[in-house]
Amino acid sequence: MNTTTVPTTVRVAGQENAIAEVPRDAAGEACALDSRADLALEGMTCAACATRIEKVLNRIGGVEAAVNFATESATVHYDPARADVDALLAAVARAGYGARVKVEDSAERDLESSRRETAWRVLRRELAISIALTAPLLLQMVAMLVPGITQGHEDLLPRWLQFALATPVQFAIGRRFYVGAWHSLRGGGANMDVLIALGTSIAWAFSTVVTVLGLHQHVYFEASAAIITLVLLGKALEARARARTSAALEGLLRLQPAIAHVERGGETVDLPLAEVKVGDRYVVRAGEALPVDGVVIDGASSVDESMLTGESLPVAKAADAKVFAGTLNHDGFLRCRATGVGSATLLAGIVRLVGEAQGSKAPIQKLADRVSGVFVPVVVAIAVLTFALAWWWVGDPTVALVNAVSVLVIACPCALGLATPTAIMVGTGRGAQLGVLIRNAVALENAGRLTTLVVDKTGTVTEGRPAVTDVRPFGGRTRAAVLATAAALEQRALHPLAQAIVAQALREGIVVPAVEAFAAVSGKGARGQIGGHRGGEPIAGSNGDGDDARSAVVGSLQFLADEGIAIDSREIDALHATGDTVVAVAVDGALAGVISLADRVRPTSAAAIARLAAHGVDVVMMSGDNPATVAAIAGQVGIADHRGAMTPAVKARAIRDLQAQGRIVGMVGDGVNDAPALAAADVSFAIGAGSAIAIEAADVTVVRDDLGAVVDAILLSRATRGKIRQNLFFAFAYNVLGIPLAALGLLNPVIAGAAMAMSSVSVVSNALLLRRFRPNR
Repeated sequence: MNTTTVPTTVRVAGQENAIAEVPRDAAGEACALDSRADLALEGMTCAACATRIEKVLNRIGGVEAAVNFATESATVHYDPARADVDALLAAVARAGYGARVKVEDSAERDLESSRRETAWRVLRRELAISIALTAPLLLQMVAMLVPGITQGHEDLLPRWLQFALATPVQFAIGRRFYVGAWHSLRGGGANMDVLIALGTSIAWAFSTVVTVLGLHQHVYFEASAAIITLVLLGKALEARARARTSAALEGLLRLQPAIAHVERGGETVDLPLAEVKVGDRYVVRAGEALPVDGVVIDGASSVDESMLTGESLPVAKAADAKVFAGTLNHDGFLRCRATGVGSATLLAGIVRLVGEAQGSKAPIQKLADRVSGVFVPVVVAIAVLTFALAWWWVGDPTVALVNAVSVLVIACPCALGLATPTAIMVGTGRGAQLGVLIRNAVALENAGRLTTLVVDKTGTVTEGRPAVTDVRPFGGRTRAAVLATAAALEQRALHPLAQAIVAQALREGIVVPAVEAFAAVSGKGARGQIGGHRGGEPIAGSNGDGDDARSAVVGSLQFLADEGIAIDSREIDALHATGDTVVAVAVDGALAGVISLADRVRPTSAAAIARLAAHGVDVVMMSGDNPATVAAIAGQVGIADHRGAMTPAVKARAIRDLQAQGRIVGMVGDGVNDAPALAAADVSFAIGAGSAIAIEAADVTVVRDDLGAVVDAILLSRATRGKIRQNLFFAFAYNVLGIPLAALGLLNPVIAGAAMAMSSVSVVSNALLLRRFRPNR
């Protein structure tokens, strides 16, 4: 969300001088920008149009808008108490453009595709007519350059014929430029259409006057017609190139089948996806795509998930395995229960996120937007100055007029407006193909600037599926008693270690007792009151009569030490040295036992760490686990900077310390215990998104359970930033060099028009090279 925020100091319980963000609209007034509208825009022809619409929308009270020229869309956050959608649409209409609310469904996408195809056919027909009418004029221009062809005459074609050929091009084919210029000027702005209409009209009008009055002056009918034809050709090439920038997103949309084989009333019926509900049971045959997200009930198969994860190898699926809409069932029969349908599928979340990212603006684009806002008036002023100075210096108004026309037609704000958004569109689309989901352009830009990556241990470097390997009771207690006590307190926690302890207790048939006065201490452990006998093994320390309640604590060794519980670390150190995580259990202030858990290091983690180092990114492991365990895991994957016994608040503070050193810091975590650290980082990464909800949790989400995918995201971001810089350099250099050359009379208006038409095409084509991005693994 692009809401402008102003820090305001507020008092938060337990936090001194915490900072809360007060949202403000574009005018700087405090408001509640809690409503959003996505608008599809019509009639934009260049970046100046986008800048104009953005200014108009942001003048409305309680509105903060961002317009994207490449996607022809606007994202508007507004205060419903001060503005509504009708006011937004009316403001765009007053500015001379069209707008409608975007609806993300298949019918709307089909309608939009039909509109684009119709517009393409019209443009192609007009271009063909324009080429046919302009070709004789250009042939005459070429003939004039070859000695002897014109037999001493100035014109190969009669001037009345030149007039007859050029006029339809100027006013019939070129009508779109006059309409666009009128709408822009009526709305109080000026766009590229103003430059094209003004420049070609001057050339046509001058030539017409010379022809009608029979003056002995050169005519420029070929210039006016050729400029319009070349601009149309550039628009046609640009439209096709821009269509390819969104090809990745459209490819994702085509993955989902139109129907599902759903079990209803004892038989299998084919239903449209809109009628499938959560909980429905459906079947997927070999070779079919999965219609919705689900969990396998029966059957076994291998599923190609490369379209979502970027991983080419099929994934084996059996009972209880998760499956996702749009993935391809290879060779088996699967019977599944629907868990996510409609907009709640992983595929829908990916499409939504990529669409939002493609419509967002990168900070690097701000300069181009500012230039686009004043570009056309400045160019018109330069053209007027060129005409005056050239006439004064050369003494020939015809030469001065030609130079001024060249200035008008070579100037192009479109390349500036397309430089950043086209690269972002292609980059985010390519990321989606690789299983890398980037929330917005700001995250994309920052990810490429990272110098330090902070990683959590559990679920990031390791697989995140720890298992109990040993239970060591102390003081005459039993293994079952220690497990029962730990499970009682851990059953309310979401951390993988807690879930592993509870699962082990259930596997061993231990009845988990109830807990009273439960209190969790984030990143450390938990405490509570546990009753004695509960129909199974007594809790650790209980006399087993069922009448007493004991105070119990479970958590890290440091947490128990902070609670004043004495711990003999000699036996425990041996467990830490192997990389095991140790959870301690205490009852009534005395150590009752320790539970050892092992979490396997991901096979790809060491290679990912090495790749990060090779690309100049320092890796720091921060974990709440014991320092000795953290050191053992870090040693296995090659991380030199590792820190253990860190609470979420301490992690966040450590990240801010790294940022204070001038580093750009990213954080990879699970989004639950690491929420403060993820929020503090410049870019947050989430690994292994198994649901649409998980996609909303981080700046960058990698669908694969692989730290290497984070490296892919960073490299993709760097490649995209490189294309943005190349495009902006070209767009600025083109105008900075082209306008002075035209003003000095070194560029013919036809050549200037061709250069202007090709500038936008070259920017979009350069961005399309990102489709070839391949992460070096």
